[in-house]
Amino acid sequence: MYKLIDLFAGIGGIRRGFELAKPSGTKCVFTSELDKYAQITYKENYPNEIIHEDITKIDEKDIPDHDILMAGFPCQPFSQAGHQRGFKDTRGTLFFDIERIVKEKKPEVIFLENVKRLKTHDNGNTLKVILNRLIKLGYDNIQYTTLKARDFGIPQNRERLFIVAFKDKDVLFDFPSPLNVNVKVGDILEHEVDEKYTISDRLWSGHQRRKINNKKNGKGFGFGIVNDNSSYTNTISARYYKDGSEVLVEQKGKNPRKLTPLECSRLQGYPEDFSFPLNVSDAQLYKQFGNSVCVKVVEEIAKNIFKSLDLNKKH
Repeated sequence: MYKLIDLFAGIGGIRRGFELAKPSGTKCVFTSELDKYAQITYKENYPNEIIHEDITKIDEKDIPDHDILMAGFPCQPFSQAGHQRGFKDTRGTLFFDIERIVKEKKPEVIFLENVKRLKTHDNGNTLKVILNRLIKLGYDNIQYTTLKARDFGIPQNRERLFIVAFKDKDVLFDFPSPLNVNVKVGDILEHEVDEKYTISDRLWSGHQRRKINNKKNGKGFGFGIVNDNSSYTNTISARYYKDGSEVLVEQKGKNPRKLTPLECSRLQGYPEDFSFPLNVSDAQLYKQFGNSVCVKVVEEIAKNIFKSLDLNKKH
């Protein structure tokens, strides 16, 4: 039984991926999430969970021993990154909290997820600092890569950076290869959708006007529209609740519509039994799914992590 801790947990996407990769072979022993609406959704799906709020106020010694630390951590700019030494490099950022927990608990595996831009942030210095700090803590068996959701059977053009570090330098690990599954947007769409998701005339004309102006000014192309046969959607983000412009669904004879929260859930690879709390608004659910990971991608990485750990134990 592998013990997990879920930091910056959001609605539990990373945890769900690990659980799907090894059913009944994992146990989450600690969860931390600050956002109160994300906590409600998390508890809806993990009703017995105690959710610790602010990780910066929790003593690392009070965190249970664990095998795998999971964190989709927010990446604020690292002040003076790379120009100082030791913990000073990361103090003031939330990576520092991961670092102090790793130093105290020494888990077998560290699993980190972040936006693709982390690779180029501050000319690559931010990522360099993170990798160097992990290496100094004894995790020099470390790999990172960017993976796309659409390579793993999910029709969304979402690309994210994943970092996997092992304490044991003899563990052999590879990131998963694309699954080469043919999917289309129609696979995640609901057949009957409430009229409230259809965008207003005013919003639709605004989207179209902006698209024309943006194209003229060479600033990208505004809204993205899909139908059943589209190969994939744009990346959904936390701002999707504002106007739905990233992904609009074509409707015959009327204005396009926004995705429903269930469609967003599917677009992030959540299983059909994922539960939505009645007391959380669509706007909050859109934010939660936009901030989440693609569960299917995490599941495929986690399968390889468990395979590597199990194989290493046998030798």
